Amino acid sequence: MDLSDQVVIVTGAGQGIGKAAALALADAGADVVVVDINERTLAETAAAVKAKGRRTLAIRADLGSVAEIDRMVAESVAAFGRIDTLVNNAGVTRRAYIMDLTEEDWDRIHRVNAKGVFFCLQRVAREMIPRSSGRIINIASVAGKGFPGTSNAIYAASKGAVISLTKTAAQQLGPHNINVNSVCPGIVRTALYEQIVKVMSETEGLSIEAVEARAVASVPLRRPNEPEDIADMIVFLASARARNVSGQSFNVDGGLIPD
Repeated sequence: MDLSDQVVIVTGAGQGIGKAAALALADAGADVVVVDINERTLAETAAAVKAKGRRTLAIRADLGSVAEIDRMVAESVAAFGRIDTLVNNAGVTRRAYIMDLTEEDWDRIHRVNAKGVFFCLQRVAREMIPRSSGRIINIASVAGKGFPGTSNAIYAASKGAVISLTKTAAQQLGPHNINVNSVCPGIVRTALYEQIVKVMSETEGLSIEAVEARAVASVPLRRPNEPEDIADMIVFLASARARNVSGQSFNVDGGLIPD
């Protein structure tokens, strides 16, 4: 899957799925704009992309702010002249029971996971429409499809919103030759996953090993995802091989949610 000289923005690129996606895209030949709120991890990802021989631009941005999203797009276009693909990955959550969630949780999670995803999509699409070309890949979750092990109900609602947004955006941007799809990861070994496992361990009085073993036992293939498993799907959707794929939400979950 050749992405030579394509320009890709990856949000939430400092670690986990975002970092794996940035490196996989660079391996496929793309130049990568990496975006994150954490300057240290952002710099590490940018250095890793550069080490692969690809051009990169690191942008620190709070993607819950429309003004920051506008700046991200403007700086990307100024540096590279265009945007071919957006990987809309940045997101937040915390482990919590439905009755313990607060208004603050709702605002914090939806600010990034729903509002941020929408306005990243909209602002990047404005650059793609005049060129009649583009790929937008939203990172949702099986939580948005009813996975009972979701970190919390508000997170699930935000990812359900991403799945619905993907369908509508694909219909409305399709006439401009812009493909819009989402990827729905299941259990993925990331720093965020490790934080959730730690909270579950402390709350339930179980060892971290026991919590992880229980999670893996729920997966038909009996293994969790590594970030690279999600990155492989992202590279495919960014490539010409997926030129007629749009409006879809692809589970990468080891069979966790039959869909």
